[in-house]
Amino acid sequence: MNPDLQKLQPYPFEKLATLKNGITPPSELNHIPLSIGEPKHAAPDFVSNIIEQSSSGISSYPLTRGSDELRQSIADWLIQRFNLPADSMDKDSNVIPVNGTREALFAFAQAVIDRSSNPLVLMPNPFYQIYEGAAYLAGAQPWFMNTTAEQGFLPDFDSVPADVWQRCQLIYLCSPGNPTGAVANIAQLQKLIQLANQHDFIIASDECYSELYFDEANPPAGLLQAAAQMGQTDYSRCVVFHSLSKRSNLPGLRSGFVAGDAAIIKSFLHYRTYHGCAMPGHHQQVSIAAWSDEQHVIENRQLYKEKFDAVLPILSSVLEVEKPEAGFYLWPQTPINETEFAQQLFAQQNVTVLPGSYLSRDAHGLNPGQHRIRMALVAPLEECIDAATRIKTFVESL
Repeated sequence: MNPDLQKLQPYPFEKLATLKNGITPPSELNHIPLSIGEPKHAAPDFVSNIIEQSSSGISSYPLTRGSDELRQSIADWLIQRFNLPADSMDKDSNVIPVNGTREALFAFAQAVIDRSSNPLVLMPNPFYQIYEGAAYLAGAQPWFMNTTAEQGFLPDFDSVPADVWQRCQLIYLCSPGNPTGAVANIAQLQKLIQLANQHDFIIASDECYSELYFDEANPPAGLLQAAAQMGQTDYSRCVVFHSLSKRSNLPGLRSGFVAGDAAIIKSFLHYRTYHGCAMPGHHQQVSIAAWSDEQHVIENRQLYKEKFDAVLPILSSVLEVEKPEAGFYLWPQTPINETEFAQQLFAQQNVTVLPGSYLSRDAHGLNPGQHRIRMALVAPLEECIDAATRIKTFVESL
C-alpha cells in the first residue's frame, strides 16, 4: 500500500459521526443538519428536460477535454464574469471541464508536484481537507497559513518565511473562504501572483463559492481577473477551479472546470487522459445551459440572503457571529470547547454543526478552528430559523 495513505486524517464528517455516536437526541425535535455544505435549493427548471433529451449520449464515450460547446460556454462565462480580455481565454488551451472540483483539486497536485525536490504545498488553515490529502499523496508536505479574525480570516503572505516560499511548488487559495466566507481583494491576489512569479510556484484558486454573495454590484474578485488587471493575460502560474454545485444547486451533477495558464492546462489534460475522468455527455449538456444562464443564480443568492437576514439577529444575541462576505457558512465563536458545544447541541436540540477544529490543524502555536463551529445555511428557511432558535436556547442554558 502507498505509505502516504497513513498520513491522511479521518475526514471531518467521520470525526463528527464518532462525536455523535451513542447519543440519542430528543425524538420530538426533527433533526436539522447544518454541518455539510450540500446545497438544498431546487435545481434550475431546465435541468430535467435537458437530461431527458440528451440521454442518448450515454451510448458514446465522452472526450476528456469535453465538447467544444461546453468549453466555449465556460470561456464565455469567465470573460463576462471576471471582465477578462476576450482573446485571453481560449476554449482549446485555457479550459478543462471536470467532474466536480473536489476530484480536480486533488488530482491537480498529483500532476504538478515534483516530489523529488522536498516540496511544500501551502494552504489556508482552516481548510478544505482535500488540499492536505492532495499534498501528502503527491509526495509533498503541507504548510499551513493560519487565517484568524485579526487578519480578516485571510492568509498573511508577509508572515510566510522566504525559505518556505522557495520550497513552495503549489499554493491552494480559497476565496470566498470555506468556512470563513472571507474574500481576497484584487490587491491581495496580485500580491500572491507577484510572489508566484518571484518564487516560481503555481496558484490553485478554489473559487467554488464565488457566486454566493450579497451585493449584486460587487461580486468577489477572481485570480484570473487580478492577473488580467496587472497585464498578465497569459495567466502564467494561475489556475482557477469553479463548480456548478453551489452556484446552480447541482452537487449531484459533479460538474465544474479548471482554467488558466495554457501550459499547465495542457499538462493537466495529459494527466487526466490517463486518469479516466471524462464528464458524461448529458452532464455536459446541462452544464452548457447552466453556465449560460444567470437568472437562476441571482435567485439562488436571494434565497441565501433571506436566510442570513433571518438567522443572524437570533444568533447574535447569544454568540459572537458575523455575516460573511460571501458563501453560505457562519463561523461563530463558541462559549465552550467547540466539540463539547457540537456534541451537547446535538444531544439537547437535535441540531448538527461541525466543530471548527475538525477543519483545521495545530500550526505555528495555535489552532484557528478552536472555539468555533461551522454552520451551513443550506436547509430551508424555516428550518434555519428553527435551528437558530434552538441554538439560542441551548447557549442560554449553558
